[in-house]
Amino acid sequence: MDVRSPSSLYWLFCQFELITCSYLMEPWEKVLFYSFNLAMVGLLLYTAYLCLASHLASAFQLLWSFPGNPWENALSVVK
Repeated sequence: MDVRSPSSLYWLFCQFELITCSYLMEPWEKVLFYSFNLAMVGLLLYTAYLCLASHLASAFQLLWSFPGNPWENALSVVK
C-alpha cells in the first residue's frame, strides 16, 4: 500500500475511525479524544526516548569497559 497518496491516507483514517468508533462522536468529542490520544502518544515517545537513552548509555559504558582489563571487569560483574 502506498501511504503517500491522499486516498490511502484517507482510507487509513476511515479505518481508524471505524476501529475506535470515533465516527459516532460529535466534533467537540473528536477534538478531545484525538488530543488526549496524541498527548498520550507524545508522552509515551518522550518517556521511551529518556529511558532508551539512559539504558543505551549504561550498556555502552559496560561494553567499552571490557577491552581494558577483562579480569578486573569480570570480577566486578560477579560481585
